[in-house]
Amino acid sequence: MTMSTLQSLLRCCSVILNAVCAGGIFTFPLMSPVLSEHLKLTQPQLTTIALAGMMSQYTVASVVGKVIDTRGPALCSLISAGLFTFAYGGFAATTYFYPETPSASESLSIFRNLTLAFFLAGVGTVFGYFSSLFAASRFFPNHTGIASGGSMALFGLSPLFLSVIASNWFTDPTTDTLNVTRFTAFLAVFCGSVYLLGALALRIDPLDIPVSTETPAAEEPRSGFPDETTTLLPDRQKLRQLPGDGSIVDLARQSDFWLIAVFCLLTLGASEMIISNIGTIVLSLPPYTIEQTGGSSAQAYTSRQVKLLSLSNTISRITVGVLADFISPVASYLPCGARTFPRKHRITRIAFLSLSSLMLASTFIWMNNRVLTRDDIWTLSIGTGMGYSAVFTVLPSIISSIWGMPNLGRNFGIMMYAPFVGNPLFSYVYAFVSESHASGNGVCQGRECWQSTFTFAVVTSLVALVISFELWRRWKKHL
Repeated sequence: MTMSTLQSLLRCCSVILNAVCAGGIFTFPLMSPVLSEHLKLTQPQLTTIALAGMMSQYTVASVVGKVIDTRGPALCSLISAGLFTFAYGGFAATTYFYPETPSASESLSIFRNLTLAFFLAGVGTVFGYFSSLFAASRFFPNHTGIASGGSMALFGLSPLFLSVIASNWFTDPTTDTLNVTRFTAFLAVFCGSVYLLGALALRIDPLDIPVSTETPAAEEPRSGFPDETTTLLPDRQKLRQLPGDGSIVDLARQSDFWLIAVFCLLTLGASEMIISNIGTIVLSLPPYTIEQTGGSSAQAYTSRQVKLLSLSNTISRITVGVLADFISPVASYLPCGARTFPRKHRITRIAFLSLSSLMLASTFIWMNNRVLTRDDIWTLSIGTGMGYSAVFTVLPSIISSIWGMPNLGRNFGIMMYAPFVGNPLFSYVYAFVSESHASGNGVCQGRECWQSTFTFAVVTSLVALVISFELWRRWKKHL
């Protein structure tokens, strides 16, 4: 085995490990019952801790993208190692040294420490995820769909992978209770080691992209471009002035940027609202038979939906990535200004955005009209997982095709502010609708808890579908 082969194997292993170990924050539902019982944290406090981890990913996405563009994935992996070690280590220490009967001020201090720890873990998640995603895309430039889809699929499996570890090695089989302290201490050591290895293995020049060795299947001179794109690529000088090569202000002047951003806000925002609230949606409906009533049954149903979301998310990312590379290869531009495809281009990648929004709209319509019991919610989990993951799979290649590779990380990071806005928007709509129909004990029961929310989501998904049609019209021959 040559040194280059060994280095390539080590890089591939680091890409895989960085993706599959990044989802520790999504195991919080396993921890929350223990935190509530032993640390006496209220539901609003538990929600705040979870949101600190979820929302912190988006706040730093553009900054992390810029680090990827300028410093490469190795530095991001190193930063992630430090953040995960400190965050999960601090979480473990806080839960280990808590007093048996904490006072009000001690409970508040514990809450603040756990919130800070999960905030840092969320920041570490985006550093680790980006290091895997963009390293994979640069190692395999001729198969960006497979590379990005594979990395995203592994990230989608991360909660399932870590949950299996938590259940098999850190859960008391007699009481079915997770040992949060030992589990988070394990995450601190394990994730810190994995991302430290990534810092050593992923040391590459961020602009050192391998040259394609495939024979182009098609080539079009500049004069063959349709009229509406001649201002974008008229000659070599203007080819270097694509929006992705300029400032953020230049990017914000492009209508395509805002169309994609609104599309992501509407589709990803609605999807993440469901992912975050699938537990209460399950609780709002009765079981299929009266004998299945009870808390354990509801917990089992919730666990089943989480698994369906994770698996459908993963399978969709792999399938869409392979299919997109086969029927919608990414165009590259030669120094002479000609556009080439490594394989025959059959359809634009925007079509996958259209299919995603159509799938979400259909899923939400089905939810509003056909879901009556907990056994029917599997359609919501699978439809949401597939639609959500399809957008994320093709989004990096669409952004790089429109605005170029040099600032791909930055532009992708900026686009992540769309779900940062969309998630709380849809979540608060769901929360207010549910609260308006809640009973005296604060628990909402019945389909009316979410029917208005899903009606709103149907409308927004159809708006996203119209936006995708407009993008399809603009870029049908160039993406």
